[in-house]
Amino acid sequence: MRKQVTRLLFSALLTTASLCVEAQQRSVMPTPLKTGDTIAVISPSSVPDSATVAKGCATLRSWGYVPVVGAHALSSYHGFAGTADERTADLLWALRNPSIKAIICSRGGDGAVQVLQRIPLKEFRNHPKWIMGFSDVTALHSAEVAAGVMSIHCSMCDGIAMRGERDSVNMILRKLLQGELPTYQAPAHPLNQQGEATGILVGGNFSVFCGLAGSEYDFLNRADEGLILFIEDTDESMTKVDRMLHQLEIRGVLSKLNGIIVGHFSKYKSPENGFADMYEMLHEYLQHYHIPVCYDFPVGHHSGKNYPMVEGCKVNLKVGQDGTLIQFVHPE
Repeated sequence: MRKQVTRLLFSALLTTASLCVEAQQRSVMPTPLKTGDTIAVISPSSVPDSATVAKGCATLRSWGYVPVVGAHALSSYHGFAGTADERTADLLWALRNPSIKAIICSRGGDGAVQVLQRIPLKEFRNHPKWIMGFSDVTALHSAEVAAGVMSIHCSMCDGIAMRGERDSVNMILRKLLQGELPTYQAPAHPLNQQGEATGILVGGNFSVFCGLAGSEYDFLNRADEGLILFIEDTDESMTKVDRMLHQLEIRGVLSKLNGIIVGHFSKYKSPENGFADMYEMLHEYLQHYHIPVCYDFPVGHHSGKNYPMVEGCKVNLKVGQDGTLIQFVHPE
């Protein structure tokens, strides 16, 4: 009898574990938006300029949406948009309120990790909504993907307002919110490593997601599933980026990646340590991994284009002689 009970308990544990793994591997795509839907504007990081938020809201209204600014989105506390508790309250309000269909962050900066510490991972899974932003907002994208929900790495209030209502990048984001996944083409780069790969896309600000290493909010915990990683950063020296790269190597993450997309790196000193620029330094190490690697992809801190990237979504990556092709795949 005791053996039978033990077998039943063991079987139940295996079933539970299997369901957990299956749930983690299924990334939920938030429901497409319709005209008239409400989008929350929150500030989980640094304090924004009120005019920037107003302009971003005007752009969202021009797209047919109803922007609602969080209670503390324009607050100021030691450089942050309110205390950590206030910023957390705004994010929880936006996630839990059923009338809000998507969330856009006003700006990046610093402080999003303070918010994460106050929100259980299940909140993202229980309330699957698009979260839009980049830079420090990478922390929220990482949490969403770790919870099994897709998220959009893209321009925020300032970016969407500055680019104009009918800008091509803005139109990609607008269609994305309506459920239309993009396909991107980028020019060839002399350091590109050719090849084809399929995997789940994750990434963003390199220093931000490296800071989540080992936590439950780290999307790189899903490395065994086969990821395609995109990286970008600003105000980080080649030495610091080198250190972060080797952090991924020591963790065993680099050896598990199916492909790498290298975006824009800005505001760093060059040359440094004998490398002409950041791409040359990265290539020194990435060339030893036999996977496709694309350089100078238009994503990140740059005055030019910052293509929306759907984190947690399956993508097909093809790096060829003539350039790079990235195709986002709708979940089954």
